[in-house]
Amino acid sequence: MDPTSEPRSQPAFRTAPPPDRSSVVKLNVGGEIYTTTVGTLIRIPDSRLAKMFFTLATASTDTDEEGRLFIDRSSTYFGAILDYLRSGQLPTQHIREVYREAQFFEIWPLVKQLEDMPQIFSEQVARKQFLLQVPNYRENLELMVRLARAEAMAARHSHVLVCAVRTEEDAAHCADSLRALEADKRLVVKFGPWKAPPVIRDLLDSVRMDIEAQGYQVAYDSCSKKTFQPKAGAQEYFYTFQFTWW
Repeated sequence: MDPTSEPRSQPAFRTAPPPDRSSVVKLNVGGEIYTTTVGTLIRIPDSRLAKMFFTLATASTDTDEEGRLFIDRSSTYFGAILDYLRSGQLPTQHIREVYREAQFFEIWPLVKQLEDMPQIFSEQVARKQFLLQVPNYRENLELMVRLARAEAMAARHSHVLVCAVRTEEDAAHCADSLRALEADKRLVVKFGPWKAPPVIRDLLDSVRMDIEAQGYQVAYDSCSKKTFQPKAGAQEYFYTFQFTWW
């Protein structure tokens, strides 16, 4: 390179001008149009919603035919998200659904405030912490669904046998009955023991709730003699979950 030659000019780097917070913006959320301001959208700068807007302003992103930012989410609860960003207003209805949307949009201050509300605290803290103490809880739920679906051919109902034991002493009471089931090659889903205050009925209610949350219609009851007759002293630990298909 000739040292006497003129140095080449460096390309100029452009920085995007700061957005006008009072500018009106229209969003297409799941097919419904929302009108708000830039200031509302970027109220939480590190949220996914703010990042979506900045992406729209600086590069190509999902837009509808009118050039509006398109967000592929249900519009039902988006209004509650905007109300919080506008004024800090917390929802009074559909708390769990708004909580899920707040997590998606990464509105973490709203997520934290919703977690302090009874509807979320009971689910995310109290019940969740209990279920973490139940060994193989999620795996057992999946097994129950698989067993029920396998029995569903040309039948209106499926039945899954469950053994729930809270303590090692409970498990000892069930040992003979479980061996009898194994000898008959009958499948049973066993929950527990666990080290937490909730009792067996609490566990069974949680199982029902989590299976219903997957879209199944299910109920449980104590085993009838027709279903299975546990050994003496073990009746209170065996239950039948009935799945209804039609």
